[in-house]
Amino acid sequence: MTRHALVRPLAIAAAVSLSATLAATTVIADDGLGDYRDRFEPLPHLPPIPAHNSLTDEKVELGNMLFFEPRISASGVISCATCHNPALGWSDRIPRAVGHDGQVGERNTPTVLNSGFLEAQFWDGREPDLEGQALGPIEADIEMAMDLDMALERLMEFEIYQEKFAEAYPEDDNPINKDNLAKALASFQRTLNTPNSPFDRYLRGDMEALNEQEKRGMQAFVDTGCIACHSGPALTDSNFWAIQVPGSTDVGRYEVTGDEADMYKFRTPTLRNVGVTYPYMNNGATETLEEAVAIMGQEMLNREFEDETIADITAFLHTLTGKMPDFEVPALP
Repeated sequence: MTRHALVRPLAIAAAVSLSATLAATTVIADDGLGDYRDRFEPLPHLPPIPAHNSLTDEKVELGNMLFFEPRISASGVISCATCHNPALGWSDRIPRAVGHDGQVGERNTPTVLNSGFLEAQFWDGREPDLEGQALGPIEADIEMAMDLDMALERLMEFEIYQEKFAEAYPEDDNPINKDNLAKALASFQRTLNTPNSPFDRYLRGDMEALNEQEKRGMQAFVDTGCIACHSGPALTDSNFWAIQVPGSTDVGRYEVTGDEADMYKFRTPTLRNVGVTYPYMNNGATETLEEAVAIMGQEMLNREFEDETIADITAFLHTLTGKMPDFEVPALP
């Protein structure tokens, strides 16, 4: 397989710890921007893994197959990869997702890249982790529109899935169940990380990884206040903020909580790979990154950015695009 070999849980923890230690102790030449650089964190190679779902090669291989498996949809033609296309930044690059029977959803499809680092899933944060998120699109009438029991029955029809589930969950007498389906999908998604962006290389000491315009953009990103919400290794606080973008009547997190204070609030999206995950905003109506920067300046910071500032910040945001993860399009039964 082209996908990188996975290590066992203890090795994962050690690798993450070592990565953080190296990042903290690397001697970096002074480029005069240390105060700005110190406001950011490089992306670790692997996200924290829940204790009940420690990664194994078997779980990831099974999750890889299930991610591309259309038979867990009602039509038999839609898979997770339909909306999270590896060739399109693991998103779909259309304003709003198209699902079962050609239905168009209300929201833009978020990328699954680095999604294991997020503290809330979906635009409205209705699930806390990837395990909770995994089954939602399968059951949603407007997405894959599939009854979970029927999806499991379909998988049971294939000997290879019987074998793969048994290998991934050897402690279970009946391993083809909804919990293991969710865990396997989450396991695969936790490997879809892009830690080696030009900006990560810069944070780790490669002063040539960013050009002068990109460094100005980093300064502007901090000075104008963008970093207040887009912070941490994934460049998001995973919090919820009110914004009504042009053309959207979506009430956001209010649908989850029923709290008036959550009206029009949406989870802060990650800026990792934002240069390749267009269009933008919860309704996908913003086509370009330059336009998105201008809108966020107006709506969230009460600032009218000058054209030069927009160009500089946009240049910086493009440095957050990392090397796409190795994976394998599986041969399905």
